[in-house]
Amino acid sequence: MLTIPNALSILRLLLIPVFLWLVLGPQADGVAVGVLMFLGVSDYLDGYLARRLGQTSTLGAILDPVADRLYILAVVVGLGLRGIIPVWLVVALPLRDLLLWVLVPFLRRRGYSALPVHFLGKAATAALLYAFPLLLLGAGESATALVARVLGWAFALWGVGMYWWAGVLYAWQVRRLLVQGPRPVRVADG
Repeated sequence: MLTIPNALSILRLLLIPVFLWLVLGPQADGVAVGVLMFLGVSDYLDGYLARRLGQTSTLGAILDPVADRLYILAVVVGLGLRGIIPVWLVVALPLRDLLLWVLVPFLRRRGYSALPVHFLGKAATAALLYAFPLLLLGAGESATALVARVLGWAFALWGVGMYWWAGVLYAWQVRRLLVQGPRPVRVADG
């Protein structure tokens, strides 16, 4: 239960309100970018270490995506409240998660706990993990801020597109599972 990957996921969850405070309170953008970078690196590390150390767990399979979703929600709300990103982006990312969340009871009724994560969803999250620190760095007026803003928007637009496309693929998977009927119950040979 208490594994290195799970500890990293818990630390990520604990740092989300710290990020919000940094970006909305003292507007300590440099430290907030550092927190975002740590969150991004630890997102990669917890999965890598879980596989490498053989420390995969049911708790980890729940904590990691929850931390990802809360990270994205907190960042878009924080950056939106600061006026760094527009309202459409603040709405677009949580809306996709809300639409998929609505499908969960249908999966559960058919005996499925979750859908397998696929590469497109991981790629979308990775693009957004690059986008947010760059957009925060791009909030200034310097030449460096301009470069960060351009790169941040490139990653953000690409990430939002992949995020929604992955959502469509997940919804299609749910549809296929619902058409197939309940999950077969395996009986041990014996």
